[in-house]
Amino acid sequence: MNQVVIVGGGTAGWMAAAALATVLKNRYRIAVIESDEIGTVGVGEATIPMIQRFNRLLDIDEDEFLRETQGTFKLGIEFVDWGRIGDRYMHGFGRIGRDLWPVGFEQYWLRMRAVGRAAPLDSYSIARMASQANRFTRPRSDIEDSPLAEIAYAYHFDASLYARYLRRLSERLGVVRIEGKIVDTVLRSEGATAGHVEAVVLEGERRIEGDLFIDCSGFRGLLIEQALRTGYEDWTHWLPCDRAWAVPCESAGPLTPYTRATAHRAGWQWRIPLQHRIGNGHVYASAHMSDDEAAAILMARLDGAPLAEPRLIRFKTGMRRLAWNRNVVAIGLSSGFLEPLESTSIHLIQSAIQQLIDFFPDRGFEAADVDEFNRQSRFNYESVRDFVILHYHLNQRDDSEFWKRCAQMAVPATLAEKIRLFQSHGRVVRFNNELFSEVGWLQVMEGQNLVPRRYHPLAELQTDDATHAYLETVREVIAKCVAVMPDHAAYIAQHCAAKPM
Repeated sequence: MNQVVIVGGGTAGWMAAAALATVLKNRYRIAVIESDEIGTVGVGEATIPMIQRFNRLLDIDEDEFLRETQGTFKLGIEFVDWGRIGDRYMHGFGRIGRDLWPVGFEQYWLRMRAVGRAAPLDSYSIARMASQANRFTRPRSDIEDSPLAEIAYAYHFDASLYARYLRRLSERLGVVRIEGKIVDTVLRSEGATAGHVEAVVLEGERRIEGDLFIDCSGFRGLLIEQALRTGYEDWTHWLPCDRAWAVPCESAGPLTPYTRATAHRAGWQWRIPLQHRIGNGHVYASAHMSDDEAAAILMARLDGAPLAEPRLIRFKTGMRRLAWNRNVVAIGLSSGFLEPLESTSIHLIQSAIQQLIDFFPDRGFEAADVDEFNRQSRFNYESVRDFVILHYHLNQRDDSEFWKRCAQMAVPATLAEKIRLFQSHGRVVRFNNELFSEVGWLQVMEGQNLVPRRYHPLAELQTDDATHAYLETVREVIAKCVAVMPDHAAYIAQHCAAKPM
């Protein structure tokens, strides 16, 4: 193959361009078709720790990247009012506690909690305790066998600035940006590749041919859907939110190292702190709340003065039946959408790019490779889908029909089995290296009041006193580590402060 054509810029398009240009090393021509007339969704501003791998692939300097994107550090997500109104818990990154053979830390904690001798789960997580104290530091390489040496973190950043940053990087690597609006798609009519995309036509009748097309055109799915009629699998019966208002506001209060998701009557509100502003949005189900009411709720709950008019985003949760169809690979919103509750949008872009690199085709487009790409893509989406559904389903709210319906709905069998296992003995089984680990599932299940009937019987091999002493040691070490961590805002000011905007 000679030419890779990426349709659409934004976060997905420029992430794909930068990664492929880095890996392919000028062996292929890479072009990004982008129109200044077409806006991007641009609200994927919170990430999970795997984004560090992507930046390392591109050899990005972390401090420079944070300065260029007005970025901050992220240790987890705080959930407010999700179990019951008044509840508050955090899904923190990294491990909880220290494992003690033969079972996991959480089993000893469950045992001590059953007899009233355990502190809250927060106390055994450096991410959660540092978040509460608004502290942050990168992992300390000079200390071994310490929570300070294994801090897991991600970022908050301005998605538009990130796309602009990656565009500059991509163009230095030889990627060509083509300004233009696509008005037609030409399919091949003959030969073994009949039905493949041959070219796209821009306004002014300019024709751009390619061998492999990457569809980053957003919800429209310009190639994967409008041209190839791939089909879309609708998941709104599990995830009924279908709209979001988004608005930035002025910064206020301490610069927190975590995202916040606050549940409302028919959805939830995100809060993402950046260096120059706070990103806010209200995700809601239009069947249970009007657009005007949803906008009013959001605007009444901003920390600072709004910096723009709120923008309405309409979506349908689900995924394309095929992420790779013929010679078109859909990446980003064109491949599917899962609401940003656990900050997975950019990760799903990243994982799709990695899969494309793993199964990069030649002109033959072997069916076995395409099928495996699609299988992995479906697994990634479905496993994240289950984790997001968990938050809605495990609620005890009775203040609205929306929450009562979510609690009563039938969930996917894969999720039902995870819940059943946890209810039995507090066990979480991670299947096939799915995105969220056992610790992530534990924090949401425990945080939303799912209490196991029992704990692992092997947690009783030690005495109560020995187990309690073990937990206390972990808690004390975490507290001492957090005490020496710098303030989050001060750390940013020292290492990666951005220019005022």
